[in-house]
Amino acid sequence: MRTLLIALAVAAMAAPGAARDRNQIPEATPAGKPESCIQLNRIRQSHVRSDQVIDFEMQGGKVYRNTLPQSCPGLGFEESFSYKTSLSQLCSVDIITVLQSPPTIRGASCGLGQFQPVTLAKKAKR
Repeated sequence: MRTLLIALAVAAMAAPGAARDRNQIPEATPAGKPESCIQLNRIRQSHVRSDQVIDFEMQGGKVYRNTLPQSCPGLGFEESFSYKTSLSQLCSVDIITVLQSPPTIRGASCGLGQFQPVTLAKKAKR
């Protein structure tokens, strides 16, 4: 069986010209039981919220919040990470590595937590 290695660099980007409060993590309400893995081909986008929180937006609009068991130094500042897996899933046993730039260099490596399906609070209009 051929081993499939997948490395994906994921960067969350703020809207152009939008002011962003790095310390603001959107409120989220659990929407089901936590899951150990999510399908890689269903991930549409990721949003790094802090050194310990990443939201994964899936095809179809479902959102999974991953709260890392430990703070991952530099993750919230860089808002970019990579991972490798031999499966078609990203799981709570996998390790992410912070990508620092410029130039792109590897930073801290940290374990993921469970993937909690959530409903994010609507943003207030200004």
